[in-house]
Amino acid sequence: MPIFQAEDLKTKIVQIITATGSSEVEALRVCTNLIHANLKGHDSHGAGMIPRYVESFVEGSLQPNQSVRVKSDLGSLLVLDGQQGFGQVVGEEAMVMGIARAKKLGSCILSLSRAHHLGRIGHFAEMAAADGLVSIHLVNVLSAPVVAVWGGGIGRHGTNPFCIGVPIANRAPFILDFATSRSAQGKMRVAHNVGKSVSPGYLIDQQGLPTTDPGVVVRPDAAGNLGALMPFGEHKGSGLAIACELLGGALTGNGTWKPPKVKKRAIWNGMLSILINPASMSSKEQFDLETNSFIDWVYQSPASEAGVPVMLAGEPEQKMMAQRIKDGIEIDDKTWQDICEAGKKVGVNLNSV
Repeated sequence: MPIFQAEDLKTKIVQIITATGSSEVEALRVCTNLIHANLKGHDSHGAGMIPRYVESFVEGSLQPNQSVRVKSDLGSLLVLDGQQGFGQVVGEEAMVMGIARAKKLGSCILSLSRAHHLGRIGHFAEMAAADGLVSIHLVNVLSAPVVAVWGGGIGRHGTNPFCIGVPIANRAPFILDFATSRSAQGKMRVAHNVGKSVSPGYLIDQQGLPTTDPGVVVRPDAAGNLGALMPFGEHKGSGLAIACELLGGALTGNGTWKPPKVKKRAIWNGMLSILINPASMSSKEQFDLETNSFIDWVYQSPASEAGVPVMLAGEPEQKMMAQRIKDGIEIDDKTWQDICEAGKKVGVNLNSV
């Protein structure tokens, strides 16, 4: 498997995004976000997304060089349209607007619709936390319905991420970011590309039967049907996924998953974000004291497994990032081949880059 240093890999994939018609600034923003996901260990949201983005661009679903359009501005409520632009770009633009409002007004409800694949939602929580804000994000995914509802035998909605970010004074922020399915679909793509099976309980096939083959949600069968991921936490995860559909999809105007299908390779996201300035609810000193004292209490918990310390959400990503900055990012052969083929579709030969 090829191993790349982050900047080298970014330089290569920037060429592909630029070839879709994106400005150099936009291409760099998109690829910086993708590589950051790789560095944090989320290869499902990293450079391996490039082939899907190119396919979405070719079919006309992804529109380069778009900015958010303000549909409604009520001060502490912003309703924005991503205009099918790169989610990494319109998502950041939306967050910058929401952060400014929350810092000024104390809070902001931010609605974003029609954004192409937003990527790792934790990035937006990190943006808010860096400005001292708490944030909550509910996201729906309009693509193939690859997640079954609890008790169901076929896919009915997307992986619908949920995320919370909390700034902790003098510490890394608490970043809870997860798909409401037992695994992100992109992790199944990565497993499929390297020929790995997954643990029982994650998947059902096209007949609704349990399987350990990740390919059932990566490649359709002869009839064009996919299997499905299972929700995490049984009825609890399924309920949260439906909440993401109703709030991230129906409430934002992004739409919910139902026939007719969206375009074949599009990944459109709606996101409802709630941003809160803790200083508007209590003193900053009190908030910092409470968050830090509780984190101290959590860390004092005895470990359930010797040699494996208790960690908070966000810490595994920080550790992985330090390791991959040092050792490089490994891309499996199949994913790298797919990235190279995607480049050729837009006239880029990565072997010469």
